[in-house]
Amino acid sequence: MSVTARWTLCPGEHPLAACTKPPLLQDSDHPSPPPPPPPPPPFPLSYSRSLLKDRVLLLGQQVNDDVANVLVAQLLYLASEDPDKDITLYINSPGGSVSAGMAIFDTMQYVPCDVSTVCFGMAASMGAFLLGAGAKGKRRALPNSRIMIHQPLGGAQGQAADVEIQAKEILYIREILNSYMAAFTGQPSSKIETDCDRDFFLSPEEACEYGLIDEVVTTKTSHLPKPPMPVLEDLFTA
Repeated sequence: MSVTARWTLCPGEHPLAACTKPPLLQDSDHPSPPPPPPPPPPFPLSYSRSLLKDRVLLLGQQVNDDVANVLVAQLLYLASEDPDKDITLYINSPGGSVSAGMAIFDTMQYVPCDVSTVCFGMAASMGAFLLGAGAKGKRRALPNSRIMIHQPLGGAQGQAADVEIQAKEILYIREILNSYMAAFTGQPSSKIETDCDRDFFLSPEEACEYGLIDEVVTTKTSHLPKPPMPVLEDLFTA
């Protein structure tokens, strides 16, 4: 962009004196502001590389296509490095896209090595599905984590035919997810369908009894007692 300079001489001022004055920019020549910096990564890349060397992967955000692409690439890379050594997937996710989650799930089942799963924080919806999809006997949860399962969410709009198509797709996806959850947990499909009709929260101990995980990790505070789940009737009548 060319810059047009203007000088204004004061009465009695020598013309060369104006050369020392800074040029005045025209309005059209003002430089545009710099673009905003890119968002920082979820955690430092140095940590990611160190964890990858130890065959540890992290799902620490909502499941979407970008997250799935990264995890799929990491799973394939680690499987090619050593097809017999386990991969550990740590999960703290509220869930997200079913199609992205199924891409991760299919890759977990495709690679020859076992993928063990560990829940920390919250594993909800597709996060809970991937937790249960880990290798049998190698699915764990930290003592204060929470697990939540429910039916897939979706909406439809448009003409009646379009709504019908979307409704069929949602019902089909629900049947697929319920059948896999039944296989993960050993629970009857009818119980899975009933439990997933609404948000169904589980403590690590309850998830272990349910069959969604195999072990509750012992920590330094595991010996401390936990309060019982409050009863809603008691809350409303208090």
